[in-house]
Amino acid sequence: MIEPKLSVEVAAARAAGAPLVALESTIFSNLGLPSPWNAEALDRCLAAIRSEGAVPAVTAVLDGEVRLGLEPDEHDRILGSARKAAERDVPVAVGQGWEFGATTVSASVAIAAAGGVEVFATGGLGGVHRGAEVTGDISADLDALARHHILAVSAGAKAFLDLPRTLEYLETAGVPVLGWQHDWFPAFYTRSSGLPVPHRVESADEVARIVRALSRPDSGALLTVPIPEADEIDAAQIDDVLAAALEECAASSITGAAITPFVLGRIGEATDGRSVPANLALAENNAVVAGSIAVALAAR
Repeated sequence: MIEPKLSVEVAAARAAGAPLVALESTIFSNLGLPSPWNAEALDRCLAAIRSEGAVPAVTAVLDGEVRLGLEPDEHDRILGSARKAAERDVPVAVGQGWEFGATTVSASVAIAAAGGVEVFATGGLGGVHRGAEVTGDISADLDALARHHILAVSAGAKAFLDLPRTLEYLETAGVPVLGWQHDWFPAFYTRSSGLPVPHRVESADEVARIVRALSRPDSGALLTVPIPEADEIDAAQIDDVLAAALEECAASSITGAAITPFVLGRIGEATDGRSVPANLALAENNAVVAGSIAVALAAR
C-alpha cells in the first residue's frame, strides 16, 4: 500500500499525536445508502467522532490518489457515483486514475494502517458467505483485519452471512473478537445473532489496553457494538426476508459482491424503509464508540 495523501486536518492531528478514526467511503456513495441518507450518514458519523474528541479521516481514492481524510470542499464528491474499491482494487484505481474509488472495509483498513491510524469505524463487516464451502466466497475484510494493525469497530457482520463460520475464520486468523458491553455477536440490524462473543469489554480504556497488547504487530482486532435497542429491527422479520432474498439470489445467479446490495434492498422493501434509519443509527453509534477508543489509545 502506498503512503496515502493526508488531509490538512489529519496531517496536523497525526503530527500532534491526536486521536484519529478512519471511515470507509462506500457507505456514503451511491453504492451504500441512497440520497439524501448518505449525506446524513456522513454528517452524523463525522460529528459523532468529533463529539468524542477525535478527528475523522474518510478514506477514498480520488483522481487516482489514495486519500486519508478529505478537505471540507471534497465531501460532496463522495456522495455520488463511484466504483467500489476493495484492498485488491486500490492499485488498479491508482494506476487507472479512477475519479472516485469508494473504499470498502478491506481497503479502508489498509489505507488507515498505512497512514498510522489505529481505529476504524464502519457499519457491518463482511465475512464468510453461506455456501462458501462450495463457492469459496469469503470477504477480503477478514484477511485485512488479520494483516493490518487496526481496531475495527462494527455492528458485527451482515446478517445474511454465515456468522458461525465468520467467527471461526477470525479465530483461525488470530483476530480477537470483542463485545462492547454485550455478550452476543451482533448481526447488523439485530443486537444478537445468538452466537456468544469470545470476550466482553466494558470501557474504552480496556479496549485500548487490549490493542496495545496485540501479540502480532501486523494484526488487528474486531470490536462488535450492537445496534441501539430503540433502532433494532425484529429478528424474526429479518430472518424471513433474508431467507427469501438468498433463495432469489440463488435462482437468479446473483453472486459475490452483488449479493450485498441486492439483499439490503430487499430488506429495505420488506421493512418499509425502516432499515435505512437503523443503518444510520448503528453507523453513528459505532463512530461514537470508535472515537472514545481513539482518545483512550492516544492517551497511552
